[in-house]
Amino acid sequence: MKRIVATAICLLGVFTAGAHAQTMKPGLWEMQTKMQSGSGEMEKAMAEMQQQMASMPPEQRKMMQDMMSKQGVGMGAGGPGTMSIKICMTQEMIERNELPTQQGDCKNTVSPRSGNTMKFAFRCTKPVSSGEGEVSFISPQAYTSKMTVNTTTAGKNERMTMGSQGKWLSAECGAVRPIGSNKP
Repeated sequence: MKRIVATAICLLGVFTAGAHAQTMKPGLWEMQTKMQSGSGEMEKAMAEMQQQMASMPPEQRKMMQDMMSKQGVGMGAGGPGTMSIKICMTQEMIERNELPTQQGDCKNTVSPRSGNTMKFAFRCTKPVSSGEGEVSFISPQAYTSKMTVNTTTAGKNERMTMGSQGKWLSAECGAVRPIGSNKP
């Protein structure tokens, strides 16, 4: 189950590849992403994880949330098959087109922007996955995205579709730290 959730978080970083190439406001961003897998395994694993988090004693849940926050990720339940992830984007990260949640070895290809839309493709070796998608920019404070992902889950090939909405929340990131940052 942890591998499935880790794969989902990694893919969310790839998912925002095109969005970071544009002028975005630095600060706290939230991405709400709806995922659908052909087998239903991803949705089952996410529902189980959300149920486990909800059933934890308040102190243990806070400890888990604090630990995730120190890694630059805040997660919340948004319904079955949905993840809500908060990410702190610094001005430097935006200028470098840095992908804050991307982990592993991934290569991205971003097509030139056409109007308010940009297409992208990716191939990762850790976790092994590939896919393509597009980002539609609404403003420097909002975007929508969609993508198709091919990956392997529990030794089986899996095809997922993901739809996401990104929105800027505030200039201050609060407890969510930029990934790789040790600053308080």
